[in-house]
Amino acid sequence: MLLGRGGSTFRRLFLYFLKGLVLKNTLIAGDILMKLSKSLPFILLVSIAIGIVIGLNINEGLMTALRSVRHIAGQIIFFGVPLIIVASVAPSITRMGKHASKLLGLSLGLSYGSVVLAGLLSMIAGFVIIPNLFIAETVAGRSLPAMIFTLNIPQIMPPMSALALALFLGLSAVWTESKMFTNLLQEFQTMIMTIVRRVIIPLLPIFIGGTFAELAYQGRITEQMPVFLGVIVLIILIHSLWIAILYVIAAIYSKKSPIEVLKHYGPAYITAVGTMSSAATLPIALRSADKSKVLDKGMISFGIPLFAHIHMPGSIISIVFLSLTVSQFLYGTMPQFGTMVMFVFLVAVFAVAAPGVPGGTLMASLGLITAVLGFEEGGAAIAMMLAIFALQDSFGTACNITSDGPMIMNLSKYAEDRGLKLGEGEHSVF
Repeated sequence: MLLGRGGSTFRRLFLYFLKGLVLKNTLIAGDILMKLSKSLPFILLVSIAIGIVIGLNINEGLMTALRSVRHIAGQIIFFGVPLIIVASVAPSITRMGKHASKLLGLSLGLSYGSVVLAGLLSMIAGFVIIPNLFIAETVAGRSLPAMIFTLNIPQIMPPMSALALALFLGLSAVWTESKMFTNLLQEFQTMIMTIVRRVIIPLLPIFIGGTFAELAYQGRITEQMPVFLGVIVLIILIHSLWIAILYVIAAIYSKKSPIEVLKHYGPAYITAVGTMSSAATLPIALRSADKSKVLDKGMISFGIPLFAHIHMPGSIISIVFLSLTVSQFLYGTMPQFGTMVMFVFLVAVFAVAAPGVPGGTLMASLGLITAVLGFEEGGAAIAMMLAIFALQDSFGTACNITSDGPMIMNLSKYAEDRGLKLGEGEHSVF
């Protein structure tokens, strides 16, 4: 009798344990799904999948309506491009100008040089690899019907004019030491970035999903999906190659072991992949760099926050390689070599003033992509770039963060040779 009762009690306890375990795992799974549902890459991936399914099954009448919705979303997105350019570049110049020094100038020079060379590496890799990716022109199964209606929203100025205006506004505010206008520019940046987060980013799934629906409707996308997955892998490999090159160069200049820096960056890399944000990864990046025995503590507190905002080689690698890939896929040819070189030098400007939003460098660069590379504004090429860039953006952010290590190695050596000492944490410009 006692054994029977004990066995029954044991069974009940075991069942309670199983129920608790199932409930716990269910809650964990629910939490993961909740986080995924708020992740931009996941949202865009879902929108791509939905768009393809719709495009393969939709009739002509519904496609006319879908094209109109996509068109309006695109018009709103591209109206904001010049505003994003001014709001990102001009305030960044004023922030850096207030702390102008030889050390800051060196940091800016190192960042811009790294970004340009990373872009050129990506460009050369693209010209060599992309022609061998078997990106064939598919025969369109159906032609796109006309839209029900259109609503054109012209930009207030061309993107190149916005870039020139941003440079003039930022530089003039620094030169005249205008505190009022500097504060105004920073307020303007906050306003535009709020619009980006609340209006433009929520419209991206509609714009991108509609684009992939059109491509699927025409029969142009399903056969090439493996190619684009392969492109993401190639971009990540180029990221890794550039990180290795930077550490080798820094080791040669500083005569310090790059392993002593790189081995501490694992947590920062993983955090960047998870957060897709250099700003969110900043505390972990500071902690990782601080563990290194070869980095100057003052240079860490000065350089890590600075480079987190101005050193974006991973983003430029992705933009350049994707530009070549999408051009080959949609237009059957890549831009001229000279045009791409000019594009790299211009788009590198945005790597020192990227908006603090997911895909900020690409968002600010859309005007250059249309103006310099000739991509159709609001067309399929831009939508494909936005989608694929977002899917690999976490790895681009991880590349950006990890490649800051050799920048600090260079600053540490420069400071050591000149006897410069910064109090830890006193000279952070952000």
